[in-house]
Amino acid sequence: MPVLLVVPARVGSTRLPRKPLQLLGGAPLVARVIERARTVRGVDRLVLATDSEEIAEAVDPWEVEVVMTSADHESGTDRVAEVARHPVYSAYDIVVNLQGDEPFMPAEAVAGAIRKAQEGDDIGTAAAPLNPDLRHEPALVKVVCDANGRGLYFSRAAIPHVRDAADLAGTRWWQHLGVYAYRREALLRVTALPTCMLERAERLEQLRALDAGLTIGVALLDNPAPAGIDTPDDLAAAAVRWRELNEDSR
Repeated sequence: MPVLLVVPARVGSTRLPRKPLQLLGGAPLVARVIERARTVRGVDRLVLATDSEEIAEAVDPWEVEVVMTSADHESGTDRVAEVARHPVYSAYDIVVNLQGDEPFMPAEAVAGAIRKAQEGDDIGTAAAPLNPDLRHEPALVKVVCDANGRGLYFSRAAIPHVRDAADLAGTRWWQHLGVYAYRREALLRVTALPTCMLERAERLEQLRALDAGLTIGVALLDNPAPAGIDTPDDLAAAAVRWRELNEDSR
């Protein structure tokens, strides 16, 4: 099953203006995501999807394939679907959406999401262990899974909710990571559906897929993973992490 990985990027971020072009370690943030995408095994083609000539020019030194898309998309998934609908990319059975603000996304998370889709789930994604002290943080999306590793629900709330304090020690929380591997037909179906009540309430587009009855397989990682970059504070923390990682590699 051939795999197409798409990194969607747009300039118009509200919480962190011009986010893809913000520098991380001297390079545009979106370029760092492209570098990370190139470490994922099993990807047959890598594409940057953007509506911005400025972003396209900024990544020119990275020699990545760029697809110019509409400026009217409401989400990165819609932008990815536009790429998937193009005849040039119609042969790819699995289409991956690696969000353009995830420079530290573990390669095994992306590979795990791909594996879930290849094994039969409509959509594959990944989750990492979450520090229980952070379970109430709404910026960190939580997921609960069934015994087969499929997502039952995604929420900004602390799920599962633990009623009795005595049960806290035996409960695990999982942080959802910003990567999706879609079977082609599932991607086209989801992006053709209207938003649902749960999606609007939580501001989580994956709930549209669950509401429609699609399966989301969740690859569970062994170690915690850093969150994506949404705010200036996130970018500052990412810069510190970038320096630490590069110092450790020397």
